[in-house]
Amino acid sequence: MNGSFRERAGKHHSIDDDGDSTRATTRLMHERSFSLDHTPPHSPSREKGSVDGDGEAKGFWELSVLDRRNFLLLVLLYFLQGIPMGLAHGSVPFLLKSHMSYGQIGVFSLATYPYSLKLLWSPIVDAVWSAKVGRRKSWILPIQMLSGFGMIWLGTHAQQMMEQAGENGGAGVWGFTAWWFALVFMCATQDIAVDGWAISLLSQSNLSYASTAQTVGLTAGQFLSYTVFLALSSPDFANKYFRSPATQQPVGLFTLNSYLIFWGWAYLLVTLGLAVLKREERCRERDSIWEVYKTMGGILKLRNIQIFIIIHLIAKIGFQANDAVTNLKLLDKGFSQEDLALTVLIDFPFEISLGYYAGKWSEQYRPIPVWCWAFIGRLIAAVFAQFVVMVFPAGGTTTGYLLLVIVEHVFSTFMSTVMFVAISAFHAKIADPAIGGTYMTLLATVSNLGGTFPRFFILKFVDLFTKATCLPPSVPPKDLSTLKGDLITQPFSCVLEAEKHRCIEGAGTCTIQTDGYYIVNVLCVILGVVTFWGFIKPQAMKLQSLPLRAWRIEDA
Repeated sequence: MNGSFRERAGKHHSIDDDGDSTRATTRLMHERSFSLDHTPPHSPSREKGSVDGDGEAKGFWELSVLDRRNFLLLVLLYFLQGIPMGLAHGSVPFLLKSHMSYGQIGVFSLATYPYSLKLLWSPIVDAVWSAKVGRRKSWILPIQMLSGFGMIWLGTHAQQMMEQAGENGGAGVWGFTAWWFALVFMCATQDIAVDGWAISLLSQSNLSYASTAQTVGLTAGQFLSYTVFLALSSPDFANKYFRSPATQQPVGLFTLNSYLIFWGWAYLLVTLGLAVLKREERCRERDSIWEVYKTMGGILKLRNIQIFIIIHLIAKIGFQANDAVTNLKLLDKGFSQEDLALTVLIDFPFEISLGYYAGKWSEQYRPIPVWCWAFIGRLIAAVFAQFVVMVFPAGGTTTGYLLLVIVEHVFSTFMSTVMFVAISAFHAKIADPAIGGTYMTLLATVSNLGGTFPRFFILKFVDLFTKATCLPPSVPPKDLSTLKGDLITQPFSCVLEAEKHRCIEGAGTCTIQTDGYYIVNVLCVILGVVTFWGFIKPQAMKLQSLPLRAWRIEDA
């Protein structure tokens, strides 16, 4: 699942920042070198970074007291957003692996779709609001309250729902997925409102701190709900580092249930404080819902945008098996949850630091060639990941193998970071400043969707191509009362997780003849190589060479 958080968190300002975009247009068009016949500028964006009147970047403590407070408020709101997102995208699929097959986890992946489709209802969030409550609080307050109650309810049922989800052919997974879909939908809706509020909360000269608040808040929330949660919910990790030999327990420091309940109440408390303590400035509505949808339609009519959308939708298929399945397959092989949490924990500082250098490269060189090199790197990472899975030690994880997994994880994350930063830089260069918010949100949404929609099919195909048979014991146990289930007397397929457990509990042996992960990963890499050299790279290089005029609606 390398890189999935970054792609979903890689959003830009919401559709209502047209006021700032108009001012950006004025500054851009008054530059002596400006021309729509030029290709997208190679120099770093002037809008990047917070600057004062002399063009020097401002530090956090140089901001006004009001801007510092509003910045911290934004960090808090984005942080809350990251809590359920980190669970849905990271931790819960790993917890489900012991109860479900890959195909059933693929069904759960549908719960993450709202974040990649929020552009569809973002104009409604932007245009419908109560003047008494405030343009952004009209959405943030009820959405956060519903999220809080939803997390509290889910916290009293999640563990039981997970255990039942894999039963009856996985029928229970749909109800479990529906709850998480609703929770992610509310997070995505809150995100639209918070993105829009960020534009008016911060002063004009410090708007760049909005993206900083988003990065810090989302990353911290997701890190807490993914890496930290996986580690502290692991019984082995908790017993090893936090408990004495006399106080060992079969559970971690907390469970998914207790974690959800805690943050559900935190949501409600923050919502109450926001309602009472923070007053939103009055503003006027600028664009109708229809106008925003009309603008989106105009962008989608551009031939170059249509080609770019196709590139986005197929670009991530080549490494989708690595992103979606590799870590789950390691757990299936016997890699512990504790070691996985340690791997992600070590990977986190590398992700942050390497992201900085990725940004510098995207400014020093043209973004598309950097993106292409990272694309090749991610294909290599997918092959490397398969090798790592194939050489899993028969006797269990060793220190050397753990280091190998860490190296693979860091390399994959590095390539994903470079690819994401480079394409985001290209988005910023080609977007029409006059409708920058709508343009950037559309491009970011399509990019996110390209990494979301294949996951369901990839996980389904892993089960489809896997062949596993449960073999009865050669010598049945003398005492059948020691078995946890019925004695296995006939061979049957044990691809599904429930059947695998039934096999083991009945003294059988689940033998894998064909591992679907290897087949699907190879097919993805081959498809990635063919589409990259045959379509993606040639078309992307052509798009980079186009003048700015080719990306403007009025000239379509």
